[in-house]
Amino acid sequence: DKTDLNLPNVQLLLLKELKKLGKPIVLVLLNGSAMSINWEQENLNAIVETWYGGEKGGAALADVLIGNYNPAGRLPVTFYKSITDIPAFDNYSMEGKTYRYVKKPVLYPFGFGLSYTSFAYSGLKLSATQLNNKTPLRITLTVKNTGSYDGDEVVQLYIKQAGVDMPIKELKGFKRIHLKKGTQQQLSFELKASDIQHYDAKIDDLKTKSGKVQLMIGTSSADARSVGSFEIR
Repeated sequence: DKTDLNLPNVQLLLLKELKKLGKPIVLVLLNGSAMSINWEQENLNAIVETWYGGEKGGAALADVLIGNYNPAGRLPVTFYKSITDIPAFDNYSMEGKTYRYVKKPVLYPFGFGLSYTSFAYSGLKLSATQLNNKTPLRITLTVKNTGSYDGDEVVQLYIKQAGVDMPIKELKGFKRIHLKKGTQQQLSFELKASDIQHYDAKIDDLKTKSGKVQLMIGTSSADARSVGSFEIR
């Protein structure tokens, strides 16, 4: 029902006129899908994605803007730079679609989100170097709030396994934690062989494929702070 992912031209023209005033500008988006807001990203001071905020959306937005609440939302979709970066919807190949298969640079990756504070990741440990059908793999790491404000972090676990038609990366877990400034917390994830299954056309069913698996833990699908690997036997 639309031919591009941009803001309506009249709204973009208004923003460009406001920019000439030399005042800080915060763009608040109220929308239901991903948008291509390249000029806005380069020229405005801040962008807040509110989706459809509902009855209390205005109060929640005010809390974020005046600093009463430290935001920790994460994008559930990929924001592309242009609609031309997305294959046609009548093309049923997954190549270039979603964070799992996109290769071109994007505007905002799946899982992206900002905070008024900062976090550091360290101490990644795996309970084993191999994963089998009997024993789950336990993954631990430490996350520290290194900024000046209390806040929430959404720690995201992705994997990548080589092979024809395999996704570039896959989200396999996430945890949202609250950390006061200067404090840290140890987190753990668990992966079973059944969590890493893919469709096999030869048997017309899901199958766990053997081989090396790359592990990436970070703040979004494009920002890995801790990396490791293991083998599936």
